Amino acid sequence: EEQLVESGGGLVQTGGSLRLSCAASGFTFRDYTIGWFRQAPGKEREGVGCINRGDDVTYYADSVKGRFTISRDNAKNTAYLQMNSLKPEDTAVYYCAANSAYGCFDPRVYDYWGQGTQVTVSS
Repeated sequence: EEQLVESGGGLVQTGGSLRLSCAASGFTFRDYTIGWFRQAPGKEREGVGCINRGDDVTYYADSVKGRFTISRDNAKNTAYLQMNSLKPEDTAVYYCAANSAYGCFDPRVYDYWGQGTQVTVSS
């Protein structure tokens, strides 16, 4: 069974850092683009960024560019979202997802989703 499990969320103060992990199982991780999304209460799900399969090129939403970094370790079947200089507006449930194409910010192209992890940034 294909599965993605996020971890690493929590409560952090403004300006702090967190690293989220996304552990994959049940499919060939290296063949999938991994995306990170977030959803705040009352808001639509927003694409944070992604890391391509194969070339590991990364893309970021303007709202997180320069503060967040996405990486992957194919040997560990795990992707990461390093979040620095966190702001209260970063508060959301964060999801990782996997797709076998090269789409990044469109959630419709993703095949598998994790259950999400809560990130709360206090002011």
